[in-house]
Amino acid sequence: GRTTSFSWSVSFTSLYNLLKAKLCPYFYVCTYQFTVLFRAAGLAGSDVITAVISPTTRGLREAMRNEGIEFSLPLVEETRSNTQKNSETNLATEVNRVSDDESFSWLEEMGVQDKIKKPDAISIKLRKEKNEVQVDHKPESVALVKGTNTFMLLNFLINCKSLVAAAGPQAGLPPTLLSPVAFRGATMQTLKARSINVKTPVHSCYNDIFSLEVTGPVMPHCLHTLTMLLKSAQKGAFSAVLYTHEPTAVFNTNTERILNKVSSLKGETMWKDLTKCGLHLKTLDQLIQLPTLGKSSIRLLEMRNYAYIWKS
Repeated sequence: GRTTSFSWSVSFTSLYNLLKAKLCPYFYVCTYQFTVLFRAAGLAGSDVITAVISPTTRGLREAMRNEGIEFSLPLVEETRSNTQKNSETNLATEVNRVSDDESFSWLEEMGVQDKIKKPDAISIKLRKEKNEVQVDHKPESVALVKGTNTFMLLNFLINCKSLVAAAGPQAGLPPTLLSPVAFRGATMQTLKARSINVKTPVHSCYNDIFSLEVTGPVMPHCLHTLTMLLKSAQKGAFSAVLYTHEPTAVFNTNTERILNKVSSLKGETMWKDLTKCGLHLKTLDQLIQLPTLGKSSIRLLEMRNYAYIWKS
């Protein structure tokens, strides 16, 4: 009902304000259609607040554009730039640059322009739209919103009626907000942990193997804290199998393609500002780094002699 959506918007706004004040490092908005990751300035190599949305559709992107929200599709842009770089000849690159109007000028010179059907503005638009629709629901559809546009995104999400499912198990429920810190209207949730002890035969005796199964929304800071705990408790030797919520794996993409050279002094100031966000300083160190996993996520994490190896 209205009360639920009102209290949800209050909680959402509260979280955004905490993020802006660097008292919250990041939070998720989980809708039944897509997930949004809001990150504080200083995280993932960005000096402004960022919001990453995955997966997106043409309809959602169009609605965001209509609200004046500026965003980019980093993976689509990366593909485009790679395609241009890989053009085998300068001629191919030139053809890409020539506009649809210019490409018909040589036909006019030959006097055969009337015999060739020239694509009109509508068909050109349809072609572009087709290319855009091709990434819908895929990791490549990930959208990046930066700076003040994230506040516009907040208002857009609060007022977007389609975020609430009309039918199914989530019918009438507003999106879920997940955060490492407390916020207005939040409830404390604990992850479910189950320990299993298995005896495995080794030569003529049995060895005890202990495993810990942790289920629930395991957020990045939580995973890092667990690894620090296991590193100490298991004397630098353990392995972990991780199951990622697939649509969010793309959040590991480095969205800062063109990096502004942040001075070490500015970087240090940003780091200090984030020290009150509630995370362990070593975890914070990890989260301010540029993501390197791309569209994938860590599936297997192993530590041997205090050194990590992993598979994505």
